[in-house]
Amino acid sequence: MGLWNKLSNEFIDIVEWLDDSPDVMVHRFERYQNEIKMGAKLTVREGQIAVMVNEGQMGKGQVADVFTPGMYELSTANMPLLSTLKGWKYGFNSPFKAEVYFFKTTRFTNMKWGTAGPATMRDPEFGVVRVTAFGIYGIRIVDAKAMLVELVGTKADFTTADIEENLRGKIGTRIKEVMPEIGVPIIDLEAKVTEVGRRIQEKIAADFVQYGLELCEVQVQDIGLPEEVEKAIDQQGAMRVIGNMNQFAQYQGAQALRDAAQNPGAAGTMMGVGVGGMLSQSMGTLFGNNPQTAAAPAAGAGMPPPLPTAVQYFVAQNGAQTGPFDMHVLQSQVGNGSLTRDSLVWRQGMAAWGKAGDQADLAALFAAMPPPLP
Repeated sequence: MGLWNKLSNEFIDIVEWLDDSPDVMVHRFERYQNEIKMGAKLTVREGQIAVMVNEGQMGKGQVADVFTPGMYELSTANMPLLSTLKGWKYGFNSPFKAEVYFFKTTRFTNMKWGTAGPATMRDPEFGVVRVTAFGIYGIRIVDAKAMLVELVGTKADFTTADIEENLRGKIGTRIKEVMPEIGVPIIDLEAKVTEVGRRIQEKIAADFVQYGLELCEVQVQDIGLPEEVEKAIDQQGAMRVIGNMNQFAQYQGAQALRDAAQNPGAAGTMMGVGVGGMLSQSMGTLFGNNPQTAAAPAAGAGMPPPLPTAVQYFVAQNGAQTGPFDMHVLQSQVGNGSLTRDSLVWRQGMAAWGKAGDQADLAALFAAMPPPLP
């Protein structure tokens, strides 16, 4: 500051803050050597609070008078605390040294938080699960004195970036601590982020009071779950949609048969022969239209009886179940040696698996084959 500024200070003194930068929370009013004239005009606008500090001494006992929105002519009458600190027992008209801090009391939003590593939660369905989360929060200054002492210090301009850096770790750690206490099942966390945010706010709001702040809201933007838990949730959701798991299993079987029929090679060819019958049987059961269970037409209705169903056998090969196969395919298997009299087979109506050579309706398949050597 030059000589002109010093001289100007003796003639007029207007103390106000006109900057409307959205990220500035606290501004320190600058005067030459912090000298303010007795009788100076102090203007505090809506959405602001002004705090008078005695000669830069930031101890709690030195933070003096607080001014709410309005216009003031500074005097010992409206600065009782500062007057006491300076020992003014009567009117005093000379400039005095003090600092004025302006606080913006509007809400500050879109401030980011995140858990400092995964939070361990106990869930009745999934057991112990490690969860991460991040989001945004909003705050408002409610106690300018406390904030000045605890956070601002002597900074000329205190911004949201300063408080985010200071509070991000504190908030993330506290949220990590309270996540296991919010009482929302793991499977519902992502669907109830609004409720989770409200409960987190209730749990940690008291931590902001010591800084002179009100925690207005907490928004949860994402919940991070382990991959295996996400897969389990997806499977449970699919099961709820499917409803009837028996029908779903039949549908899956039909899909597997279709895929097998499309595979090249001898195995795919043999499987493809039985796909038509198996797919028809599976889909018929799925839609309640199985021809084997359809009611026979009433006697005398003039309709012929249904055609007899071809016999089909399942064959055990290399410890696995294959089929079902009709007689034509079974004959081919006898010819290439993959089906013998000792092969285990089963068809509908049999109580258990039995040897192919013991089945009466398969005897014709082995008629041209010599019996086993003695």
